[in-house]
Amino acid sequence: MSNLKLSIATTDYDHFRDFRMGLVKAEGIDHTWLNLGHHECFARFTANREFDLSELSFAKFSTQISRKDSDIVGLPVICSRLFRFSSFYVNKKSKIKTIKDLKGKKIGSPEWAHSAAVYMRGWMHNEMGVKLTDVHWYQAGANAPGREEKVELNLPKGLKLTRVSDKSLSEMLAKQEIDCAIIARPPTCFLEDHPDVVRLFPDYVEMEQKYYERTKVWPIMHIIAMKKSILDENPWAARNLYNAFLESKRRSIERILDPAVSRYPVPWMTAYARKMRDMMGGDLFPYGIEENRPTWEQMALYTYQQGIAHRLMKPEDIFPKGIMTKVII
Repeated sequence: MSNLKLSIATTDYDHFRDFRMGLVKAEGIDHTWLNLGHHECFARFTANREFDLSELSFAKFSTQISRKDSDIVGLPVICSRLFRFSSFYVNKKSKIKTIKDLKGKKIGSPEWAHSAAVYMRGWMHNEMGVKLTDVHWYQAGANAPGREEKVELNLPKGLKLTRVSDKSLSEMLAKQEIDCAIIARPPTCFLEDHPDVVRLFPDYVEMEQKYYERTKVWPIMHIIAMKKSILDENPWAARNLYNAFLESKRRSIERILDPAVSRYPVPWMTAYARKMRDMMGGDLFPYGIEENRPTWEQMALYTYQQGIAHRLMKPEDIFPKGIMTKVII
């Protein structure tokens, strides 16, 4: 019996490296791995399902997995995860000092189904008293005009969203045409030291650590999506793929924590990584359902509230049944 042949598209992550290069193998599977920019992965998989497995924005995944008779399923494998209190950029002339000052303001993000913005809008709405309808939202390209929404939306009643096709968020923020941008990458105006553009939370690292200690939520930006048809025909494939991703990640963390060799050109990286490992409860970058349940459940709520997911889903609804079956030896 020949191996199952699958195509996998992701950007270049160290925690995928050993699997991608064939140093770790998924039992019964041969893969062709395409290293692409994550926006290209998102667009090509969302529009045409060009790959069998693909890195996908968690927000965009939430729309597609919650459709009736969805044709995809997720693997509880995290490509990218980042806290996002650093992602608020404001124009000083708007006199925004606290999150509550954003009530009645104009806030932009590159897409409505933009994972970084989903987390922060959800935090504002559920924890800080700045409701989705308290803000005039804008959508535009981050540093260049023309970015478009890639998934269908069902926006909440009363929500104000203006789409701008001929300007970038960076340009609009610098000119105070919007008061704030929630954006994954720093806008060009900030990187070029525009005198009026600053982070709302310059102490974001301390904020993020306290947030994690309180909630155990570590925001997930991108996960692995898989064509459901593959699982229908090969129900064993998801667990074998997950095992390979898990072993590849284990090797990556082993490299990071190695105190004897400077594998990455960053001073004190091993000491910092060990500190973060201890703060995170022993796993620097956990995969799995139970290991990330607070985060899965929070994103499910936020995407549903924001009209991105079509229904409120549980983690068990988006991952293959049995993938986390415990094997007793």
